[in-house]
Amino acid sequence: RMSSLSMMTKLIFLVLALLASLVIAQQIGTYQQEVHPSLPTQICNEGGCETVQTSITLDSNWRWIHQVNAYTNCYTGDQWDTSICSSPQACAQNCALEGVDYESTYGISTQGNALNLGFVTQTSNGPNVGSRVYLMADQTNYQIFKLKNQEFTFDVQVSNLVCGLNGALYFVEMAADGGTSQYPTNVAGAQYGVGYCDAQCPQDVKFINGEGNTLDWTPSNGDPNSGTGEWGSCCVEMDIWEANSQASAYTPHACNPDVQGQTRCNGTACGQGNDRYDGICDKDGCDFNSYRMGNESFFGPRLTVDTTQLFTVVTQFITSDGTSNGNLTAVKRLYVQNGKTIENSYTNFPGLPLYNDITDEFCVDQKAYFDNPDTFESMGGLSTVGAALERGMVLVMSIWDDYTANMLWLDSAYPANGDPSTPGILRGPCANTSGVPNELESQDPNASVQFSNIRWGDIGTTFSTTD
Repeated sequence: RMSSLSMMTKLIFLVLALLASLVIAQQIGTYQQEVHPSLPTQICNEGGCETVQTSITLDSNWRWIHQVNAYTNCYTGDQWDTSICSSPQACAQNCALEGVDYESTYGISTQGNALNLGFVTQTSNGPNVGSRVYLMADQTNYQIFKLKNQEFTFDVQVSNLVCGLNGALYFVEMAADGGTSQYPTNVAGAQYGVGYCDAQCPQDVKFINGEGNTLDWTPSNGDPNSGTGEWGSCCVEMDIWEANSQASAYTPHACNPDVQGQTRCNGTACGQGNDRYDGICDKDGCDFNSYRMGNESFFGPRLTVDTTQLFTVVTQFITSDGTSNGNLTAVKRLYVQNGKTIENSYTNFPGLPLYNDITDEFCVDQKAYFDNPDTFESMGGLSTVGAALERGMVLVMSIWDDYTANMLWLDSAYPANGDPSTPGILRGPCANTSGVPNELESQDPNASVQFSNIRWGDIGTTFSTTD
């Protein structure tokens, strides 16, 4: 039997351990109250659609990070203050994430079931460029989507997105609480937009696993507000929508099967630069871009899907047995515009079988036809993505420009020096000189994207037509 003294000793150690974890915890600021803008969504079945009182929160990377109980920045421009952030742990202890004024500071607004993301917002502290937000189930948890044998639908307005911009809507396997339960030093969590990951294993994320990403921090060559640290944050990614008014793509990205949920990487595992195809996630993905797949008259202003007008995007996650327990076998796409259903375009290259959805067969044939590395299938393809969809993923919506490749991979010839007559090089009609961020930010600051009427549920229940 344990003695009273030994029990008391253990209790003391437990209390001290708890206090120690709280002392080094990533902090929450108190200067600006965090109020999540409301963005109601709907969940649907054969009986109809029920409104869910969801909201949004801004990613922590965009937030003011300052010294606890002081106005001193922990991070300014593209640099950490090493006197405050002398180590990843010190950064968590000494720095706080602040609440935000969504519209006046970041150009983010909601009205009813519509979300508008502005591109450049001028403030007294200078411009804020782009944003990334997450759908919240409540004040401290992201909404989790389990979409096998389900469909996901939204309306979108892309007419105000020029070449080089990307209004994106996608899913990543973040933790529902933003990592607070797994990493006690992460106190801010989902409420403050913490815990981001994707298949690019981004190394610009400022806090990963409850620690500041300060080691070997290197400022960006082009972006005056960004840099990269030693760590990256990886997870499976399902890009439902990456688009501007000229081009669009939807793309699943797998990771090694042992990457389940947000996973911190360093070194080769992050897959940066020459290690691109040696990392733990598939950066290329298996994309379906109608223009790249040979139909240049399907998506764009006054084309089959007319990007001068609002339209509906429907994505269906088909399983092998028609239940949520089956293997993911296809990701199907259709559109609705002016009451009419528009099926996705088909591949249009001689010798390439006809496809208009994403299957493992499509991915293998597309990679071979374009002579691209097939890391998607080597990491398990749709089976791996389906496993993440079964575990649950978080909805992300963003607007951004691209300091790495000028978004040419989405809407122009890519690689930029590639022969446009080679299948797979052309991804859209934009000039290969377009998409330069400094030019976009000065010439098209008022660009924006609107996502609205977000619905998910049983296949065939989230949209209606007059066909």
